[in-house]
Amino acid sequence: MSIRAITLAVVALIASAGGAFAQKRVSTTDMSCAAARSFVNAQGAVVIGTGGDTYERVVTGQGFCNRGEDTKPLFAPTRDNGACFVGYYCFEYSRNRP
Repeated sequence: MSIRAITLAVVALIASAGGAFAQKRVSTTDMSCAAARSFVNAQGAVVIGTGGDTYERVVTGQGFCNRGEDTKPLFAPTRDNGACFVGYYCFEYSRNRP
């Protein structure tokens, strides 16, 4: 078997396996408010869909944020609540904030 044939076989194998690794992102819109909060609490930090093609990294506390970041509450739509508190998101804050 030639090098070209081996290379093509490897590329075809990798391309066909790519779909097997893709997973559907968990979405708050598929869960109740309590289930969404519970999911975030169990993970500590997780990227979760918040409807359509939008997603957010949600954390349970500042310990999951980078240095220089603070937390703000994140409210996301769930199956039973249009603005459910699911956790917090991290954001960079300014030391000169009012």
